[in-house]
Amino acid sequence: MQYKKVRIYLVLIFSTLFNYSVPAQSESSGGTIQGKLVDQETLQPLIGANIVLLNTIHGASTDLKGEFIIENVPPDNYTIEFNYLGYRKVTRTDIIVRPGRITYVDEELASLPLASESVIVTAGYFERTAENPLSVSGFSREEIRRAPGSAGDISRIILGLPALAKVDDQSNNLIVRGGSPLENTFYLDNMEIPNINHFPVQGASGGAIGILNVDLIEDVSFYTGGFPAIYGDKLSSVMDISLRDGNHEEHDFQIDLNFAGFGGVAEGPVFKRNGSWLLTIRRSYLDMLVNAVNVGTTMAPSYGDLQSKLVVNLNASHRLSFLGVLADEHNNPDRQTAIENDMIFYGNQDNYQGMGGLNWRALWGNCGYSNTSLSLNSSIYREDFYETGSGDLMSRNRSEEYQLTFRNVTHLKLSKKFSADLGGEFRYLKSYYNNLYAAYFDVFGNMVPPLEVDRQMYASKANAFSNIAFRPIPRININFGMRADYFSYYDNTSFSPRISISYRVSARMAFHASTGIFHQNLPLVFLAGIRTSDKLSDLRAIHYIAGWEYLLTENTRFTAEVYMKKYAHFPLDPFQPGIFLLDELYYRQGFRYNHDVIIDLGRAYARGLELMIQKKLARNLYGLASLSVSKTRYQDLNNSWYDRIYDNRIVFGIEGGYKPSKNWEFSIRWIYAGGRPYTPFDLEQSRNENRAILDTNNINQERYPDYHSLNVRFDRRFQFNRTNLIFYMSIWNAYNRKNISTYYWNQDKNQPDTVYQFGLLPIFGLEYEF
Repeated sequence: MQYKKVRIYLVLIFSTLFNYSVPAQSESSGGTIQGKLVDQETLQPLIGANIVLLNTIHGASTDLKGEFIIENVPPDNYTIEFNYLGYRKVTRTDIIVRPGRITYVDEELASLPLASESVIVTAGYFERTAENPLSVSGFSREEIRRAPGSAGDISRIILGLPALAKVDDQSNNLIVRGGSPLENTFYLDNMEIPNINHFPVQGASGGAIGILNVDLIEDVSFYTGGFPAIYGDKLSSVMDISLRDGNHEEHDFQIDLNFAGFGGVAEGPVFKRNGSWLLTIRRSYLDMLVNAVNVGTTMAPSYGDLQSKLVVNLNASHRLSFLGVLADEHNNPDRQTAIENDMIFYGNQDNYQGMGGLNWRALWGNCGYSNTSLSLNSSIYREDFYETGSGDLMSRNRSEEYQLTFRNVTHLKLSKKFSADLGGEFRYLKSYYNNLYAAYFDVFGNMVPPLEVDRQMYASKANAFSNIAFRPIPRININFGMRADYFSYYDNTSFSPRISISYRVSARMAFHASTGIFHQNLPLVFLAGIRTSDKLSDLRAIHYIAGWEYLLTENTRFTAEVYMKKYAHFPLDPFQPGIFLLDELYYRQGFRYNHDVIIDLGRAYARGLELMIQKKLARNLYGLASLSVSKTRYQDLNNSWYDRIYDNRIVFGIEGGYKPSKNWEFSIRWIYAGGRPYTPFDLEQSRNENRAILDTNNINQERYPDYHSLNVRFDRRFQFNRTNLIFYMSIWNAYNRKNISTYYWNQDKNQPDTVYQFGLLPIFGLEYEF
């Protein structure tokens, strides 16, 4: 009956969309493409460059400011080519032109050091800078918006990459090359933001769903290893997000409605078009629906967010950008709701997050440019969690965390063969913790006493970094990086050298390799309850990466990478010697248990092979297929080695789309992942005591069933005179696979039970631009 209703629902939608396709199209008018073309190393304008919309008669040349404009372009999806003598050609896909509106496209071109290097110039669909030759993926604005199975969440969008483990549909935790949710960071226009998710896991980077409105994102660079020295204090990955500017010519508005909530975007010029403003506000409505209509449950999480950006161009060389991000989340399921929904714990959550900052971008003529930012991050947690089976209190969290950061990154063009990135950061951290960790029996049946934490913590972090890019001959790039990080809580300085080399064999083929040392401080919320925390060392990882890439066609690329990561100085609990503590972030949903004494003797490793074929949207097809084969293990205090809980061993994904016309688009994503390890219950002892007690002789020796899921999506555009309507429909887990999230001990039945991941889930959305 459920599937029949879904089929009828989809037929009605498709019929309606087809019936209205012709009149909507006939009323549309042309749009405009405008932007600026600059040198990649200095951001100085490139004058007289050629810009062509491929497969059309439209094009333009840049003026004395490096700016261009192409008017009266019929609404459609275009590919644009940037060409300038002495520079590498760049081709940008997915340029959406809307009726009566301006589409901004800015681009940076890399210079060719020698005329003879023209033999290795490609069409430029895939670009990597000299500083980042491998383990980095880029996503454009449109690629982010249309991704199937993402629900507008930037973290879920990248889960199709081979470097990501597949863990759980209910969260967007990034598990990168054997890492953990603790090991990732995010940058927003040169400002670090610790977490970009609603219902965040404190001390880590994951959550339930993203805060950022993807309509505001210009592009994303995601580094899965070997990242340059300008990034630090994280072991596994960096997501560098650039927000677009608002429209500096006219006022535009957008109204959004989707399965999760409603919101809007507004933007326009300021200061006589010497700047722009951009604002988005969103609010969920599940709680409103539950309060208004009897839907059979009282579980209704609510959340909202706001993002804003103000840009002021002081003159041709200096500009200021002001950013603001606010978010709040609330959830209060009761015990009966938790039992009905197979929740292991329940309670009240009232969380608030905020980030505000200022970035000053300065151009220094033909020498380079710099970005200098000052930002403040804040997080407030008000949480009480209870065990569902017994109703007993597990933890009480009354936390406030603040981080003030000053950051400078300066890029210098030293010569045709040398360039450098120099800079540093200073962070001041202030936190207040009034937390209670109740007494509990651990998973091995041992009683752990309660712990109450009531303390203010102050700490500072400082770092300095440099990266030298050297091109001895046209086909070879070498990067030397060094980073020094100081943490006042340990009173310790860590040094992190890094090196990478890239050799381009031909226009189609290149080899890359990198190695480096990466350090990370433990989060203050973890250190707050540990008596020996000031004796611990920074976490450390050493990366070894080698890669090969080959252009099958100008818009289709094959890449292969092998990697090895060696971890050291990870925290272990002498009273629970078999547990890898940082993995608690996943299976215990955060640091919610007492670990009074910690030692830093934990070791781990991850190694793997990643293969990927990616086709850009040159005409009407695009896609990505990837395969990852990996192994990740840890060593406990008894010197025994075990698989880590994120060890899928094999992950295969395929996603892509087809655009039969300018108004229709269909896309899919299918992911298969090997079953994750888990420790089985000691059934006899668990039944005797009616609670979960694990078999200590079989730590992570069993595996969940393999995971696989299909997500499908279609988009339909309606184009009118100066307005644009987008309707999209997505179905998660289209064939309703029962993927297992976890096993738990059901105390009502005194037996093991199962928590499943998302079943078949239809998702819709409307975007109206005017």
